[in-house]
Amino acid sequence: MEAKNYKNTEEYILQFPKDVQIILKKIREIVLKNTPNAIESISYGMPAFKLLGKPLVYFAGYKNHIGFYALPSGNEAFKKQLSNYKTGKGSIQFPISEEIPWKLINDIVKFRTKEIEAKLKKK
Repeated sequence: MEAKNYKNTEEYILQFPKDVQIILKKIREIVLKNTPNAIESISYGMPAFKLLGKPLVYFAGYKNHIGFYALPSGNEAFKKQLSNYKTGKGSIQFPISEEIPWKLINDIVKFRTKEIEAKLKKK
């Protein structure tokens, strides 16, 4: 949708049609369920989550897809499972016209959470 300075995730989600709102709300719930300590914000004009000061994941709604941004490490770790989706270095496009892969999103969030926690334990 249009680039705008949103106050929070709720305001961001409410700009979309109801069917897209449901998807975006569920992604948010998955992140918060798996990473209750994540800090929620708007970054780069989309909902974003940080854990222990490090970027965890971002997500966004578009006309025909949901953008999910798990950074390069998330995409690399799930390369095989993501092979049917359009991906970039750290981005994934889930078409709105298809079933959203909830378990895959859940697994990616868990992976990113463990990755951040493990890196900070090493320091």
